[in-house]
Amino acid sequence: MITYIFLPPVKKPTGGVTVLRQIADILHQGGHEARLVVRDNSGWRPEGLADTAPVIQWADMRLTGDDLWLVPEGWVNALMPGLEARATCLSYVQNWAYLFSSLPDGADWHTLPVEFLAVSDPVSFFVKQSTCKDAPVLRPGIDRSIFHAPEQKPDNVISIAYMPRKNKAMVAQIKSIFEHSCGGFDAKGVRWVPIEGMDTYEVAETLRASHIFLASGYPEGCPLPPLEAMACGCLPVGFSGFGGWDYMRQGQMMPRFTPWWPLRDVPWTGNGFWCADGDALDAALCLTEAVELINSGGPALDSLLKAGQETAIAYDTEEQRKAVLELWNAL
Repeated sequence: MITYIFLPPVKKPTGGVTVLRQIADILHQGGHEARLVVRDNSGWRPEGLADTAPVIQWADMRLTGDDLWLVPEGWVNALMPGLEARATCLSYVQNWAYLFSSLPDGADWHTLPVEFLAVSDPVSFFVKQSTCKDAPVLRPGIDRSIFHAPEQKPDNVISIAYMPRKNKAMVAQIKSIFEHSCGGFDAKGVRWVPIEGMDTYEVAETLRASHIFLASGYPEGCPLPPLEAMACGCLPVGFSGFGGWDYMRQGQMMPRFTPWWPLRDVPWTGNGFWCADGDALDAALCLTEAVELINSGGPALDSLLKAGQETAIAYDTEEQRKAVLELWNAL
């Protein structure tokens, strides 16, 4: 069996595309035949990967009924070569919000001969509830040689890292509420650090120099930025995107939001201050609480940061490697 993995023609590397490349490299290094399939001549690869799996052009692909054709969920039409060859077709659902976005008129997931993989436990739950099909979970991994905590955080002004590309208007709203709130402290004394236009190593350095990470992204399948922030010793605050509850656990004593869907058992405790997606007021309140906690320090902060490290360890690329090989060996 040869595994062919479709790489969408995106202009810039995304977290989802990085995960696809990681899977291909893991399979290739693990003795499985794997090919990355592109529809253009793009030669980029995200940093920090093994860079070993062969890359072929779409026109050069020769699928057979013995092969496996893996396509991310938002590219339903790309499944066609696998369906025509009667290969094993897998839709890897990396973001639940795109599961139905490109489904052609007249087609439905009930009748298409396609199986699912899910990037997280909440996404698997979504797939099951919306399609009646099972979706085994294949989680992403973060490179802990890049994303790791410093010996000590800067002890001057509190820095809040955020990603402007993740719902920019919402970030502005949260910032305005935070700076105008009646929190009893000088919110203007906080330094806001945008993460944009940086490579992987620069992102890690920025997170190591920051105290808080504002997670403003939604919807999400299994968001990597909050995980990377935890690994770099930040206290994460904000939205889960739904899929983030694969690893996010509430660190507030009296949370204003609790997920209604089932959460799997995990060995770590609360690792951040989390609110409902789109709730700008609660996000600003959580941000205020996080700043106050970092200013005061103590066992409560230590417990949150320790849980963040435990979470990051569970999503190490080595854990991803084990999961990929176990799943493909079963296939």
